[in-house]
Amino acid sequence: MASDKLKTLTDSNFDQEIRSGVTLVDFWAEWCGPCRRIAPIVEQLAGEYEGRATIAKLNVDENPNVPGRFMIRGIPTLLLFKNGQLADTLVGLAPKETIAQMLEKHL
Repeated sequence: MASDKLKTLTDSNFDQEIRSGVTLVDFWAEWCGPCRRIAPIVEQLAGEYEGRATIAKLNVDENPNVPGRFMIRGIPTLLLFKNGQLADTLVGLAPKETIAQMLEKHL
């Protein structure tokens, strides 16, 4: 991944990583066109929110357990967690402003 500010989550580190603070997780797959289109936005937000929120990506093909727990049926799906609890959901391609508003609401 291009940004060093973006965390990569897996089935094994997911619970540990979302446990404290605000974490936005982008559920994506390599073959997903809209996922590739939203990726640069997610990377920009990772830089802009560094120190205030964690921005992460989870590949649904490589990590099937976590998406199953949250009943993710379509990607891209953005889930926002606050101290380990699901606080907000955004499904599909969204503009940067919409994602930023979702983050701001929970910071």
